[in-house]
Amino acid sequence: MLTPQELDRRFGYHPADSPERAAAHAAVRTACRDLADVLNGQVPEGREQALALTLCEQVMFWANAAVARPGPVPSGERKS
Repeated sequence: MLTPQELDRRFGYHPADSPERAAAHAAVRTACRDLADVLNGQVPEGREQALALTLCEQVMFWANAAVARPGPVPSGERKS
C-alpha cells in the first residue's frame, strides 16, 4: 500500500520551483516536439505512426513528471 505522502508526490501539483526545473521542462518539451516533427514528416500515416506519436507524448509526460516531482534537480552533467 502506498503512503499518503507517496500519493501526494504522485498526484499533487508540482510547479517548477527553480529556473533549473523550468529549463529542464522546456528542454524535454523541445526534444519531444522535435521527435514528433520527424515522426509526423517521415513516418507513413497509419496506426504505427499514431502509436509512435502517442508514445512520444507519454515520454514527454513521464519525463516532465520526473522533473516536476520533488527530488534532486537534474545537474545537466549528462548532455547528449
